[in-house]
Amino acid sequence: MNPIVTRFAPSPTGHLHIGGARSALFCWAFAKKNGGRFMLRIEDTDAARSSLESARGIIEDLHWLGIVNDLGPYIAQNGSIGQHDWEAGSGHPPVGEYFQAKRVPIYNKYLEQLVRAGRAYPAFESNEEIEAQRKVAVAAKQTYRYPRPAEIEYGNFNAALEARWKRAQSGERHVVRFAAPNEEIVVHDQVLGDVKYAAGEMDDFVIRKADGFPIYHFAVVIDDETMGVTHVMRAQEHLNNTPRHVALQRALGFRTPIYAHMPLIVNMDNSKMSKRDKAKFARKAAKDAMAKDKAITAASLSASTGQDEKLIAQFLSADNDSLEIAQALAKHFKVPLPEIEVWDFRQNGYLPEAITNFVSLLGWNPGLKTPDGKDLEKFDMQFLASHFGIERIGKQSSKFDRAKLLSFNADAINALPDEVFASRWRTWCEEFEPEFARVVGSADERWLLLARAVKPRAKTLRDGVRASAFLLRSDDATDFDAAACEKNLLASDRQGLSLLRTVRDRFETVGELEWTAPILHSLIEQVGQQAGTGMGPVSQAVRIAIAGAAVSPPLGESLAVLGKAASLTRIRRCFERFSA
Repeated sequence: MNPIVTRFAPSPTGHLHIGGARSALFCWAFAKKNGGRFMLRIEDTDAARSSLESARGIIEDLHWLGIVNDLGPYIAQNGSIGQHDWEAGSGHPPVGEYFQAKRVPIYNKYLEQLVRAGRAYPAFESNEEIEAQRKVAVAAKQTYRYPRPAEIEYGNFNAALEARWKRAQSGERHVVRFAAPNEEIVVHDQVLGDVKYAAGEMDDFVIRKADGFPIYHFAVVIDDETMGVTHVMRAQEHLNNTPRHVALQRALGFRTPIYAHMPLIVNMDNSKMSKRDKAKFARKAAKDAMAKDKAITAASLSASTGQDEKLIAQFLSADNDSLEIAQALAKHFKVPLPEIEVWDFRQNGYLPEAITNFVSLLGWNPGLKTPDGKDLEKFDMQFLASHFGIERIGKQSSKFDRAKLLSFNADAINALPDEVFASRWRTWCEEFEPEFARVVGSADERWLLLARAVKPRAKTLRDGVRASAFLLRSDDATDFDAAACEKNLLASDRQGLSLLRTVRDRFETVGELEWTAPILHSLIEQVGQQAGTGMGPVSQAVRIAIAGAAVSPPLGESLAVLGKAASLTRIRRCFERFSA
């Protein structure tokens, strides 16, 4: 028996969308549950939009999530892209290439088979002629359908079709169209049940473009057959494409894989979760600011961001959704863009295990209960691979609740041992916050000390950096939060400064080897007790001196990470700033 083979087949036109990650995860889990293989295939026949860089990014994102393919491309240790293929003795011939752009000769072979069977034909109309036909249909309030030429006889390679084929082979510009059958198409879907399409609903759609590359519908059918794909699991937005695929499979004499169309992922307001959400968010932020300040114009934004004024104007009027402009405006107005792609979540400090756990619940659930009777929601990839089944995939759209994902991520961070969190946080900082990583330094004990301080309150890895921003502050800085200083240093006849002076004197007696969080914490506590104020006012005075504000990680750890010299320098600068 042939093994179960699932596939994830992204187009390399950008980063991996979180919805694509869900599709890949389900395909991976189903294959693992059933002892099968999970395949990655790169659908790059749109040469204008596809890039090898995007393909590499998608592979990296999948592997970062732990979704590792058994067949198809992977990134080798030396950075090159290699391919896992069917091995000798597997019962399946090697595929060879998993990038569609390199498989064009295979598609052309099957295309000629269809033409010679009278099931496809070259068409020579120009784009202008097609558009003129479309306008006539629109004017008549009709849906445009390409009219099959009268001389084309369905299922017959007659003289007229042979003449067309010779014209095409001679190099005359053309596309190739599939001669759609006039018959009912039934899609047997494992999630939605039987979905029927009436005879006559399908038009003669293009299967090879004028540039010689196949259309998606044609290439995917050839690939699924020749690569041994048994189960096609994808989002419901692809359901309307499936009758075309079934019709092509029948015409080519191929088997039909088992289909399972998964529910769409939507935002909390039920709008489709799309890459365009970033543009919509940035556009709203800009327009809100422009409504409050008439001086903000496309011209002023162009000067501030370095983006083209005309493109900004088009962006603001929703005539383009440029990601580059969205990012520039978001940076200018200091607003975060919504995470849409795996890379967004990765650079914002989410853990892969939190994402895969959360995403697995978008349209599926294990149907199990916790000991206290609640639905089981927290589990790892091994659990998913052991319990996943198509029968528990729902039909309704799934809402992407970012607050819930953030909660999942916080729980995942909190569950990490301190040493593991410190190591993973450090690795993340070295990639995404290199200046912060440089300031913390190379000493493992500093990372562990700081990690223990920030971990309890960190919902993301980036939260740990935000909480530790005091480390990036110059030791000679004299800018302090005015309200915090008034409250904690200057109020009550400058009580805070007096407490700070006392604790500073105690700090100066501490040796370098004793400059540790427990000792420093104890000294602050003693000063508070002896002054009769308690520890709080003393802590806040010290915190403002070293951080410039009334917020920092636990004070003992903060001082220990800074070190004695830097801590005392910052306290001295504070006294200089607020000396009478």
